[in-house]
Amino acid sequence: MRYQHHRIVVQSELLRGNPLGDPTERVLHVLAPAAIAGPLPVIWILPGYSGTAEAQLAWDPWSPGLHQRIEKLAAEGMPDAIFALPDMFTALGGCQYLSSPAVGRYEEHLWEELRPALEARFPCGLHGLAGKSSGGFGALLHAIRHPDRVAAVACHSGDMCFEYAYLGDFPRTAEALQRHGGVEGFLEAFARETKKREGKWIGPLSVLCMAAVYSPDPAAPRGIGLPFDPETGALLPSVWERWLAFDPLRLVEDPSVRERLAKLRLLFLDCGTRDEYHLQWGLRQLVARLRAAGVPHEHEEFDDGHRGTSYRYEVSLPKLVRALRG
Repeated sequence: MRYQHHRIVVQSELLRGNPLGDPTERVLHVLAPAAIAGPLPVIWILPGYSGTAEAQLAWDPWSPGLHQRIEKLAAEGMPDAIFALPDMFTALGGCQYLSSPAVGRYEEHLWEELRPALEARFPCGLHGLAGKSSGGFGALLHAIRHPDRVAAVACHSGDMCFEYAYLGDFPRTAEALQRHGGVEGFLEAFARETKKREGKWIGPLSVLCMAAVYSPDPAAPRGIGLPFDPETGALLPSVWERWLAFDPLRLVEDPSVRERLAKLRLLFLDCGTRDEYHLQWGLRQLVARLRAAGVPHEHEEFDDGHRGTSYRYEVSLPKLVRALRG
């Protein structure tokens, strides 16, 4: 095979003492050409919520893993690059690739520990980010928050227009919390559950994960500030506003954010026209704002839903590699 799979073990000091008790030893999976003559572009590929690097690399006869897709793209003429898959999984299923006192210092972990570990092992050029769903959100947010580190982005079905994407899960989460006696009871029951990916668990857990990142509250159980009243289900405007502060639709209203995005070598955005979380509507609103502000971008939609769309990397990765190579 043209690309070799490497595992870089990182002992994280930044994640030490994290409030969820998650592992501090993390494995950075890397796909790199067998022969590297000089610095190559780096593309960080961020899994979606509850996803892992190992799952992205897994082989399936009907749905190729990421390694197989990259080999196929290379055979079709995609220039060489380095692909890095970080492990930023938590007991809540993820971290939105951000730091929070209720979760841990994952944003710093990516740039201050994983990136140096990668650059110590491989000759690296410019860095880009790609991801789907929460990974797409993370890719876009890091481009906004770290313009000195991120030169290109592919955001596949990224979280945005939070009113459409998240609000529908709040009543179901309130019901789950009441059924189990609150946040503590729910998380304890979840820890005992053997079929953790069932909808009755993963939906409420994802809301708790988002709350832990977007609205941490040291006075709340597990430090998770809920955006709704757990007794009545009523939205708490002051907490909800903290969530909205992370919504890409809100962020691009800031001229400095639009300026940063305009400097990217590539801003690729796509979504399925039948996305179950209604993310296509958020993307269309985001694209309208980018277009009105004159921010260069590529926007595509495809006939599919939210799940099982990793084949879209076959569209974005060659674009990212060529953009980063200049």
